[in-house]
Amino acid sequence: MSSSAYDPGEAGAKMDFKDAMSYGDYLHLDPVTSAQHPLSDAHDEMLFIIQHQTSELWMKLAIHELASAREKMNAGKMPSTFKMLTRVSRIFDQLNGAWDVLRTMTPSEYTEFRHALGPSSGFQSWQYRMIEFVLGNRNPNMLKPHAHHPEILGKLEAELARPSFYDDAVTLLFKTLDGPDATPPAPQLTQPHEANDEIRKRWKIVYENVADYWELYELAEKLVDLEDYFRRWRFNHVTTVERVIGFKRGTGGTPGVSYLKKMLDVQLFPELWHVRGDL
Repeated sequence: MSSSAYDPGEAGAKMDFKDAMSYGDYLHLDPVTSAQHPLSDAHDEMLFIIQHQTSELWMKLAIHELASAREKMNAGKMPSTFKMLTRVSRIFDQLNGAWDVLRTMTPSEYTEFRHALGPSSGFQSWQYRMIEFVLGNRNPNMLKPHAHHPEILGKLEAELARPSFYDDAVTLLFKTLDGPDATPPAPQLTQPHEANDEIRKRWKIVYENVADYWELYELAEKLVDLEDYFRRWRFNHVTTVERVIGFKRGTGGTPGVSYLKKMLDVQLFPELWHVRGDL
């Protein structure tokens, strides 16, 4: 070793980890970086696997943040709620960037290993389904792909049994504007949230009286931010799939692009978008 080579140890950096926890130990990097098992010899299968694995890690964090944000909101701790919702929006920004990497794979390269996927598909991601359930896009039919995993099924069923994040936000809206005994519309536990005029009217009051209802206004805008990034993620998903497989059926049996395009019409918080036309 050259005597002129920089040695971080001379500046105080710890260099011996025989009896101490290292970076890799703390992060458990061995199981993470050894969890990629391509089933073909195709070069691009590694890209496909890592892109989806890292997306699942980001979704795990999104679920963690949403759970805490809901808890904080229901406890009246709005600054913490806002920070966590902002973080979820940035997580979806990261997920959007991942599509840019995947789009470097051409249709010819994907066909080299597509057969190895069998019937597996991102359509079956339980964490993505959990995020949709938490935010209010609820469809009990989407439990079926997880019936063979009782633990996962239980988590999803438990979420469907409670009001969504948006339902809780609407409850806060009504109780703030109409008093603590106010009764908001009943949560739509087992179907996607549908636009409600009474909810929209109350958001209109908030947007017309920002100074009086600053926290509700901030909450509304944080939710709009989140859905904005979420919509971009869906759009990038559609574009990437169309670019790589065209209008073929998805590996999981869905119609592929046509199915994904239907999802572009879903509004998680419709009243927050509709109220803009009322102002």
